[in-house]
Amino acid sequence: MNIPNKCPSCGGKVVVTELCCTDCKTTVKGGFELPSFAALAPEEENFLRVFLAARGNIKEVERQLGISYPTVKNKLDSLLNKLGLGSLQAEAKKRRLEIVERLERGEITAQEAIGLLKGLEA
Repeated sequence: MNIPNKCPSCGGKVVVTELCCTDCKTTVKGGFELPSFAALAPEEENFLRVFLAARGNIKEVERQLGISYPTVKNKLDSLLNKLGLGSLQAEAKKRRLEIVERLERGEITAQEAIGLLKGLEA
């Protein structure tokens, strides 16, 4: 995408205020938020394209971009945070830890813990 996502004057947030059909020239005016992906820098967008094309295979991303495993993981974490998805990963980790702690305290059986952990994956 080549849409500016920050005001060139003050750096503030921008919104789309007009859309126009290229065929019939119908115009729609209003205040439309840009999708979160529009905020990605070109290098972040490229990383995401490579990651998706590799179907999330980090080794393949390493090979295609010529970067190390830790760099891929760092770029992925940064991208998740920028898109507002980093908290989902942290929440899942917290839930897994809570299940293990309940198991350690004897509140649930190993079988129950396995079921709960499998439920998080679904």
